Amino acid sequence: MRLERNEILSCLLAFLFLTAIGCGKKTDEDEPASATRAEITAETVDPEKPVSEVQAEAETMSVEDLKAMALKYKEAILAKQGEMEKLTAKVKEIPIAEALGQEAQSLKTDLKDLESVLTALKEHFAVYYDTLKEKGGDLSGLEL
Repeated sequence: MRLERNEILSCLLAFLFLTAIGCGKKTDEDEPASATRAEITAETVDPEKPVSEVQAEAETMSVEDLKAMALKYKEAILAKQGEMEKLTAKVKEIPIAEALGQEAQSLKTDLKDLESVLTALKEHFAVYYDTLKEKGGDLSGLEL
């Protein structure tokens, strides 16, 4: 009787232990998210990337990937344009007496940097847009 009770307790304890630990089945967190190449690269809109590299990448992409990248660049361009408008408004609000001050110069430098980033984004967008156009893809929703 005593041996039987110990076996039952041992089995129950083993069952609880295995239930708590699990059987090693992979969860969604363990597996990498299955994403297309466009989803992976579209997350990183990089204005620093050379245009030649963007062109080479665009040539190997599918129509869907090209449209996804063009949309990401469009979103980035619109966001930067919004930032530029806010910064331009700040620069215009600076009194003439303080126009040569450090704050004004800093804002002007930030505005110049933002303009160069916006130019690079537009160049990259044009590459994806033109390649998509060449491949006969749908250009709707890509107007700037």
